[in-house]
Amino acid sequence: MRPHFEVRTTPSLGEHQHMRDRSSSFSMKTYLFVYDLMQFCGHSWIFTNMIIRFMSFGKDSLADTFYSIGFVMRFCQLLSLLEILHILIGIDKSRLFPRFLQITERIIVLFVVINSQEEVQGKYIVCVLFFLWNLLDVVRYTYSMLARVGIHYLPLTWLNFSLCIPLYLLSVLAKAFAICVSLPYFETFGTYSVKLPFPFAFSIYFPYVLKTYLLVLFTGMCFIIRNLFSERKAHLETGNLKKKRS
Repeated sequence: MRPHFEVRTTPSLGEHQHMRDRSSSFSMKTYLFVYDLMQFCGHSWIFTNMIIRFMSFGKDSLADTFYSIGFVMRFCQLLSLLEILHILIGIDKSRLFPRFLQITERIIVLFVVINSQEEVQGKYIVCVLFFLWNLLDVVRYTYSMLARVGIHYLPLTWLNFSLCIPLYLLSVLAKAFAICVSLPYFETFGTYSVKLPFPFAFSIYFPYVLKTYLLVLFTGMCFIIRNLFSERKAHLETGNLKKKRS
């Protein structure tokens, strides 16, 4: 009987590289899925909490919306800053500038305008703004989370890329209204207004800064709406829908 020799081959350099690339890609997809899941859980909790409180206490629940869910809302918005990093390092293929504008709009309104003025925190507009943000994000992170694992549910795809346009428009109007409501308090308390001593003789009157930012907000809105329509067209074209279905 002839002796049988087993020949063992070692993976080539190219195969090693391919295996490392696959492992790295899987790790990034897992990380992004976990990130989307965390955002989904946070915004779902806020959204559900707002609805239950409104059904239980009616209009009385609107005035203390910020006090009941403000911490989780601030955490989710700070966490969203990672999305800019995701784009910069290339693990997210979204466009940087529109995403940067959307995130910074929320950060400025939430932390600079609302969080700094207790009188504004009890206004109904805060509840309206939080409702719009969370409705938008619950849909967006649900779609994104499922897309990470290759699940494309067509009604959800349509809802994500269609609902975002009117909701974003309404949220911009709500942000602008919140800024306008806050102006008298910034004027009264002088929050963030700075007067530099001699020899500079220069002062920053923060209400003027906010009024200038309103122009930036509406200018950015035009750019973002254009980008949202472009994304909607790219994802909802007949050819793309057929490809995702298959």
